[in-house]
Amino acid sequence: MESSPSLAAQYLPIIAMAVIALGFVVTTMLATHFLGPKRKTQVKSDPFECGVEVQGNARSPFSIKYFLVAILFVLFDVEVIFMYPWAVNFKELGVFGLIEMFSFMALMIVGLVYIIRRGALKWE
Repeated sequence: MESSPSLAAQYLPIIAMAVIALGFVVTTMLATHFLGPKRKTQVKSDPFECGVEVQGNARSPFSIKYFLVAILFVLFDVEVIFMYPWAVNFKELGVFGLIEMFSFMALMIVGLVYIIRRGALKWE
């Protein structure tokens, strides 16, 4: 009769990998902290963005349209994410799956038409 390894023995490789990874991270962080240069200058403390000099306050307000476009992108990107598994399982889902996907796409198109009519995508 074979005896199966205990639960702790089954997880031993995963625990060992986690300990080694954590040890590597801690060692690297400590090494860079103690061995790295410590010279702080005004030039090093200045914010740097693609070689462009800082202009004005970074906290200045900007149009909500940026957020709206980002949210709409995520919304319609999720539609594509739902369409991929449907396309992979198209034959297994049959006519019911086809009807469900068409209803989902119709709902998304209604939402897109609503967004366009409200002028959410117009930049002024």
